[in-house]
Amino acid sequence: MHHFTYRNGVLHAEDVSIDRIAAEVGTPFYCYSDATLTRHYQVFTDALAGLDATVCFAVKANSNLAVVRTLVGLGAGCDVVSGGELRLALKAGADPRKIVFSGVGKTADELKLALAMGVGQINVESEPELDQLSAIANAAGKTVRVALRVNPDVDAGSHDKISTGRKEDKFGIEWTLAPQLYRKARTLPGIAPTAVAVHIGSQITELAPFEAAFTRVRDLVALLRADGIDIRHVDLGGGLGVPYDHASPPPPTPAAYGDMVRRVFGNLGCALAFEPGRLIVGNAGILVTCVTLIKEGTSHRFTVVDAGMNDLVRPAMYDAHHDVMTIAQPRTAETVATDVVGPVCESSDRFARSVLLPILAPGDLIAFMTAGAYGSSMSSTYNSRPLVPEVLVKGDRFAVVRRRPSFDEMTALEQLPPWIG
Repeated sequence: MHHFTYRNGVLHAEDVSIDRIAAEVGTPFYCYSDATLTRHYQVFTDALAGLDATVCFAVKANSNLAVVRTLVGLGAGCDVVSGGELRLALKAGADPRKIVFSGVGKTADELKLALAMGVGQINVESEPELDQLSAIANAAGKTVRVALRVNPDVDAGSHDKISTGRKEDKFGIEWTLAPQLYRKARTLPGIAPTAVAVHIGSQITELAPFEAAFTRVRDLVALLRADGIDIRHVDLGGGLGVPYDHASPPPPTPAAYGDMVRRVFGNLGCALAFEPGRLIVGNAGILVTCVTLIKEGTSHRFTVVDAGMNDLVRPAMYDAHHDVMTIAQPRTAETVATDVVGPVCESSDRFARSVLLPILAPGDLIAFMTAGAYGSSMSSTYNSRPLVPEVLVKGDRFAVVRRRPSFDEMTALEQLPPWIG
């Protein structure tokens, strides 16, 4: 569910019309709904009722400061994967004890920062990282709570580029090797191996892969405890899918997911951590763009818009689908098949292929739906195009929470070397 609906023939975000925002901010822009963020967070936390659960928002899904602050204000912790995301989470007011630092390639400086900031847990993904963290923590005279991220060799069934739980993926420690590394970890100075972590991928639309992975984690916890290793926390990651194409069957509900978690972990006696990202922000955001021209070919009609793949790269990178809605509600049922494309100098700059839309004209506004996750956070300035504004709506109010930079701001970090006059 989201709070983008037609009212009086115009698409609204909550109580604000999208065409009003476009007139004041210019296109393209991202628009987020506070009510949708709040509802999705509450639905997920309600699904975990009765469990000792901490929900840590995956900042990589949407790193806008206002979005992260909104979720922190609702009680969320943060899952971060870089020093920058850690600083952002702290700037947004996150409790350091509710921050989980994940990622396969943390640098020594990032680990030192995490220790200095007092993050609650570091998810270690390899033996060299474990050794490095031990040396850093010991030198600082600190002990850090550590989870080894286990790779359970479970195929999540999602896109190959967002699957992370197979043995050929770069993430985590193969689950059969985990016991021996835990035995090593308990002997290392500065390391408290009290947790197990798992994350098998993103946009997972069935519960079976989760249950298979979680069952292996549960069995691993029992094995480690029998070996004298005091496991008290389990980090179950995120990955539950959202409906991008509403013509397809819907993914499992958070309630069904919560029931599965209780079935697997209900009697384990562990505190549980969850790292939802897309589930919280995906349907809470849209990318609004303006039609610049209609190009008629011999076999294709092209609707060219002012947003490009640098603004929303998911279709180009993952062949991802985003429903397209017109900002003005169609007055007739007449439609035409068209490709929706952007201005970037790449053939992959295509948002939709042969989609049926009302007959559009230059100046018309459309929106790519379910763009709140991995939209703005993956955007770039390719083709020297500025990053687009982000807008947050709450009720009948809206605010620009990231403005569009000027060209001078885009190039402010660059300078000519002394041998170029």
